[in-house]
Amino acid sequence: MSNDNTTKTGAERINPYDDRREKGTQVEEMFDSIAPAYDFMNTAMTFGLHRRWRNKALRAAIKALPAPPSLVLDVATGTGDVAFKLHSLLPSARITGIDLSAGMLDVARHKLEAMPPEEQKLLAFGKADCLALPYHDGEFDLITVAYGVRNFENLLQGLREMRRVLKPEGVLCIIELSCPEGKLTGLGYRIYSRRLIPAVGRMVSGDSRAYTYLPESIAAAPQREVMAKLLREAGFTDIAYKSLTFGAVTYYIAH
Repeated sequence: MSNDNTTKTGAERINPYDDRREKGTQVEEMFDSIAPAYDFMNTAMTFGLHRRWRNKALRAAIKALPAPPSLVLDVATGTGDVAFKLHSLLPSARITGIDLSAGMLDVARHKLEAMPPEEQKLLAFGKADCLALPYHDGEFDLITVAYGVRNFENLLQGLREMRRVLKPEGVLCIIELSCPEGKLTGLGYRIYSRRLIPAVGRMVSGDSRAYTYLPESIAAAPQREVMAKLLREAGFTDIAYKSLTFGAVTYYIAH
């Protein structure tokens, strides 16, 4: 795959470290680096609101399904936050979480080991590429991806892959950070995301670039109607989205 940024658009052109290597390789390296600090930084950056955002989006996705799902895929699962919440909401469903980062998956598996053995059997974590999912067509009832699509090296290809492995009546739920649209809230957000987050991220994670990449990739990623248009292009229908907390995050439900 070419890593020539002139052939890419939006967040696909924003790399964590440099322009000499493929984005997927750099995303894997970045998340391996920050894995130990990831959960703490998520809570600190959002003042704990990420849990509220997650819960609202997942409940909306489950409500959009014609029946309770039995097979669920969480793409870019990271440390498993969404996968474990899905388990609490869908205690009989089989949930698979995939990610590029072995470091993040190690954290997820460590959490899994703390669960009762009978519950552990319902969750699985594995390393996989979102652009080439190792699953059959129409395998899953529900697919989720939280704070991950802006890291895809080819977003449209990733969306098409998720559509491929989704059942005909299935639902895709995307949760992604977005830029507030109001003038004052937008100004406050830019100061917070471009100044404070990188400074704290450097101190906590030790990675001087990861939390500078974060606001850059958010600003460059497709948002709201632009994202909905991409979802339609990938073959999804009945697309709805909702922004929360002055537009700092947006979730998308697509069939």
